[in-house]
Order: sequence, then structure tokens, then C-alpha cells
Amino acid sequence: MRKLINVFFVAAGLLLTANVANAQQKLGHLSSDEIYANMPEAKAAQATLETLAKTKQAEIDKMIAEYQVKYKAAQDKEKTLSEANKEVVGKELQIAGQEIQDLGKRIEDARTKATTDVQTKQGELFPPINQKLATAMSAVAKEKGLAYVFDTSVSQGFNSLVYFDGGEDITAAVKTKLGISNTPAATKPATTPAKKN
Repeated sequence: MRKLINVFFVAAGLLLTANVANAQQKLGHLSSDEIYANMPEAKAAQATLETLAKTKQAEIDKMIAEYQVKYKAAQDKEKTLSEANKEVVGKELQIAGQEIQDLGKRIEDARTKATTDVQTKQGELFPPINQKLATAMSAVAKEKGLAYVFDTSVSQGFNSLVYFDGGEDITAAVKTKLGISNTPAATKPATTPAKKN
């Protein structure tokens, strides 16, 4: 019986120790939106993507302008159609219609290619930036002894955050680790999500 009581007290002590250890796990949070808004590599990558998108859009706009000119010319040609020139003008309209149709297809193909090119470039530019951020977040979390770090960014839809009330905001420390200025960005969320009960 005495052994049973001793085993009970040892088990209760271990359970109490485990509960105390679990209660002392530290939580932290950061705003990846704020970090990205101040990270030079992310700014440069975003500028590169915007330049590429503008270049592609300018090419498409030029094709659209050409399409509109040809379409207007075909409409004007159609107004000159009469019984006397029916065969000649009809043939010219048929050729113009085919050119307009081909140009419309080229515009759609250019839009698809532009989207693919921008997505491909994004896939080239952002993984190294994401890896650098992940490494910095991991290093800061280890330095601060944090068990969990949550992202409170609006762009993440708070979907990595179930409950937030306090905790240690390590956004500034991660920015320092990355060598970024610690001035707050305008992307910081205005409110925190409601507490879950």
C-alpha cells in the first residue's frame, strides 16, 4: 500500500511539473506585412514585378490600339459596300475580319503569357526573401526562448492566429536581425482579432 501511495505522489509530482513547464512556454507574434514593407529585398522584388507588369501591359495596350484601328477601318470600309463593289469590298472585309480575329487571339495569348511571366518572376524573386525572413524569425524566436510565434498580418487574414492577447511582439527584433529600420509601417493592423472564449 505504501508503494502505491509513493507511486501516486511521484506521478502527481511529474504531472504538476509538466503542467508548470507547459504553462511557462512563451508565445510571440510579429507582423510579416510590416517586415515585408520595410525589407529592401522585398521592395526591390516588388518594384521589379511592377516594372515587368507595366512593360507587358504596354505591349498589350499597343496591340489593343492596333486592333481598334483595324476594327474602325473595317467598319468604315463596310459603309462603302454597294452592289457595284460588293465582290471587291466583300473580299477586303473578309480579309480584314480574319486579321482582326487573329489580332484578338494574339492579344489574349499575350495576356496569358504576361500573367505567366509575372508569376514566374515572382516565383524566382520571393523564395530567397521568404527563406531569409524565416531564418531571421527562427533565430529571434530561439534567442527569446519562444515556443510559438504567430503572424498577425492583415494579408494573412489572421488565419495563423487563433487567439491573441498580449504576447511578445518580435517584429522589431526580426527587422533588426535583418538590418531593417524599426520605424512602424502603415500596414500594421488597426485592430486585433476578437478573443475566442
